[in-house]
Amino acid sequence: MNKSALKTFATCARKELLKKIEAKALKIGITEVNIKKAHIESSDAIFIDGRQLSKEEKIQRDQLISRIKQNGYRQVLEEVAYTWFNRFTALRFMEVNDYLPTGVKVLSSSNQDSADPDMINEALALDLEMNKEYVYEMKLNNQTEELFKYLIIKHCNDLNKYLPFMFETIDDFTEILFPEGLLAKDSFIRQMTDIEFIPEENWQDVEIIGWLYQFYISEEKDRVFTNLKKNIKVTKETLPAATQLFTPNWIVKYLVQNSLGRIWLESYSDSSLKKDMNYYLDEAGQDEVTLEELERIRYKNVNPEEITLLDPCCGSGHILVYAFDLFYEMYFEKGYLDREIPKLILEKNLFGLDVDERAIQLASFAVLMKARGKYRRVFDQDINLNICSIQESNWITDNLIEKLSDRNNQIKDMIVQIRKYLHRC
Repeated sequence: MNKSALKTFATCARKELLKKIEAKALKIGITEVNIKKAHIESSDAIFIDGRQLSKEEKIQRDQLISRIKQNGYRQVLEEVAYTWFNRFTALRFMEVNDYLPTGVKVLSSSNQDSADPDMINEALALDLEMNKEYVYEMKLNNQTEELFKYLIIKHCNDLNKYLPFMFETIDDFTEILFPEGLLAKDSFIRQMTDIEFIPEENWQDVEIIGWLYQFYISEEKDRVFTNLKKNIKVTKETLPAATQLFTPNWIVKYLVQNSLGRIWLESYSDSSLKKDMNYYLDEAGQDEVTLEELERIRYKNVNPEEITLLDPCCGSGHILVYAFDLFYEMYFEKGYLDREIPKLILEKNLFGLDVDERAIQLASFAVLMKARGKYRRVFDQDINLNICSIQESNWITDNLIEKLSDRNNQIKDMIVQIRKYLHRC
């Protein structure tokens, strides 16, 4: 995997997305210093600088303004830019690995002579909820950019059924800020699908998602550490960038093989899994008393369904992804069926926490892609993941605690302890 190419791509994509999203905001009268009022407003539409917005666009614009007032212009633009970067990289991974439910490429083409993605050429045949008359009209009028936006949004909404953490239903301000010019020759979409720049083999390993995230936030991370030298503290907004670091493969394997792997080999010393554990360390020599104690507490006949692995700082899920592979081999060795193993691993074995909600989305995506690689119908299994972001606890006020506990001191004490724990996190 060419890390240099991935870093170049991710950092350039961030700059391009921010620039294009800022341009879209300007078109609807929103800049960092000013939010224009509508010249004419009715129940059906508003006009900004002579440009009419539909009723839906008016609602989305109002949502955007509200979000900016709450979080600030720059932070909202960063949020939207990353959301679209997240979605496009996920779509690229899924199309390369043929995981998309429609079975049609959305960002690239199987035909080297075609400048447009396959979904543009096969738009009317796509198995999606869409207005086919509208699609036909756009194709007839060569409205390729508009058709690309429409079909991307329809794909994202369709994927919401299977990957809701990654593909939220798009009917909010992220739609009105959909970046333009993504099919241009110099766009990051073209760079991402250029197999000479980023070979398709790179996209066959879900690890690429974690690397792209680390590179995407690398400039933000550099700013945070530069500011620390100026005694500017890390804030809750900059904490994710300051703490995310993709764990190298050898460290991941060493940690998992000598924790999860050790549990398995203690219980099944003749397991064939050991031959693939290159970082596994055999126990050091011990005296008789210690050996007797180790034997007493050793795992025996362990059931893979009863083992839980928690990564409390899981980031984009590198440790969880490798642990998935090891768990899979453990289940397989015990005679479980291929089709039942992925769901069991995701619901019974793997647990993850992180302060960065964006990283949690990627970790969830990564383990589900591992599952999809093992069983093609895994998206239909209604899987409940155990990967969560640690949320702020400022909303847990004393008044709320009193109401929730309803004079029950035991419940009150439990909520207070939870609040204290979340504050520490």
